[in-house]
Amino acid sequence: MPRDTHRAMRHPDGGWQVKRDGADRASHRTETQAEAIGIGREISRNHGTEFQIHGRNGRIRQSDSHGKDPYPPKG
Repeated sequence: MPRDTHRAMRHPDGGWQVKRDGADRASHRTETQAEAIGIGREISRNHGTEFQIHGRNGRIRQSDSHGKDPYPPKG
């Protein structure tokens, strides 16, 4: 089952965006990547979703799970 994911990524018209997978539009658009990460991380925590940060090249550089992780680490 695919995970519900929010992403901080470049916006095609410049700047950065926070976008949920499957959404037509960005929920937030910012000037800097740091702003998009801060907003996106808070949204992801509130919604209990995966949060992925994309680098300038479009590749995923970091991923955080704020939801029900199907593979939690053993204590």
